[in-house]
Amino acid sequence: MTSVIAYRSRRLRRVFVAFVACLAAGMVTVDAAERGFPYSSELIMDAKPMRGSKRVPMLVIGAKGETRIEGWCNNVEAQLVVAADTLTILTGASTEQQCPADRMRADEELMAVLMEITHWRRDGDVLTMRGTKTLRFRSMTN
Repeated sequence: MTSVIAYRSRRLRRVFVAFVACLAAGMVTVDAAERGFPYSSELIMDAKPMRGSKRVPMLVIGAKGETRIEGWCNNVEAQLVVAADTLTILTGASTEQQCPADRMRADEELMAVLMEITHWRRDGDVLTMRGTKTLRFRSMTN
């Protein structure tokens, strides 16, 4: 009789643990959806405009990760590859406009940092991208 009770107790405990795990997974899914990668959005870099300009770098991200990186001077077509919390940025053609040397240099530095991005995290309207340096972008709120 004792072994039957012990068996039922272990079985009930396993069912309870499975239920709690399913419940927790559901909560994680809701939380992840709220903090998922911001596809189909426009994000502005957490930075002040350079002297003599109102322009601040932006990311215009499409539904499938197709992206336009609007730098201090030029725009670059890119593709974002997202897998869990990892991020790879594949760049394409640039507009190659002529701008003051400091903006051109800032574009080169920004692209170098973006090419070394490996991870991302989203907290509300802030996307943090990490690599050798960290960049923060905010959702555009008009």
